[in-house]
Amino acid sequence: MLTSDATHTAALSLAPARPENLLGRPAPQMSTAPTAFAQTLLDVQNTNPANNGQPNPAPKIVTIGNGDTLIGVVRDQAEARGLKLTGSQEMRLARQVADANRISNPDRIFVGQKIDLSSLERDLSGGPEGLTPMMGAALRTTPAMQNLAIKPLPPSVVRLSSAHPVLEKTLDRAVAKGFIPPADKAAVFDKIVQMGSNHKFSPDDFARMTLMESDGMNPRASNQRCHGIIQFCDGPARGAASAGFAANPKAILDLSVHKQLSLVDKYFDDVGLKNQGPAGLEDLYLSVLNPASRQERVADTPLNIQGSQARALHVGSDTSAPITRQSIRQGLLQNAAQRLGQMLPASMRVQAQKAQQYAENSNP
Repeated sequence: MLTSDATHTAALSLAPARPENLLGRPAPQMSTAPTAFAQTLLDVQNTNPANNGQPNPAPKIVTIGNGDTLIGVVRDQAEARGLKLTGSQEMRLARQVADANRISNPDRIFVGQKIDLSSLERDLSGGPEGLTPMMGAALRTTPAMQNLAIKPLPPSVVRLSSAHPVLEKTLDRAVAKGFIPPADKAAVFDKIVQMGSNHKFSPDDFARMTLMESDGMNPRASNQRCHGIIQFCDGPARGAASAGFAANPKAILDLSVHKQLSLVDKYFDDVGLKNQGPAGLEDLYLSVLNPASRQERVADTPLNIQGSQARALHVGSDTSAPITRQSIRQGLLQNAAQRLGQMLPASMRVQAQKAQQYAENSNP
């Protein structure tokens, strides 16, 4: 399934920031000192009950530069305080910053945009009183934390984020099937979230893809030609060769899921996934199935994909019908719902299927 023929497109041109404040209105000009009443009102507005009546943190404004991401900004702020965040923590704090700045899509920021980082102060304050339950439970040990009263939990008992429910459920299923050792689950989760940030795809979409390709991250999945969690295929200029296993592709099957993810990371670099901009479910899957087909953007146009493919990927689940972007999306969503629904008690499966159908109809 995997080839390494990448189709590269120019990066999105980002518009410069408008000279406005975060609310989109010109900043007011004050030419006189406030009255006593106005000063009292200002003091009240600048305190927060959550801070026990203490003044709110002074705004910390950064200006977005070329190539910056919200996750990268969060990571830089944490590292400046001697803290090492997991991928899931970076993702959650980036969303927190986006919400605080009224950014509806965290992936859509632009050069010159002003971002207020005040919302990070409590999470990254560097002391026990500044650690939220989420941060205190999942931060890895760093030199700056060794003397803290609150110690991080071992990786094996770190509670995974609810921000990626499909990924979490897929990992639970993979552990239950013996694909992933329980002690590796948190590390696998973090690796996929980090890859999603780097290559601009949804971690939940990655889980849906593996549910189609390897029954949900089975490292020993093979059809004799293609192997591993995303099916690296034999042959020159194909997936196994890209991963460095041209001479012995089946050796991939001896690697753990976590080690195979490093090969996936390299493969996505080779096919230029991050150069496509934010990748939807179809683009992510086509990067595995046939990267050259990503250039076709019309949802219902037949794609030039050779060879036998899973029935669910074809229009109407008919193998004599073509494969399109739309049929890929529908097939992956339906396959994921079916496989993950099997984890639920029978009494809950109908409800889950109805919810999935609603989601598909709401997101064509």
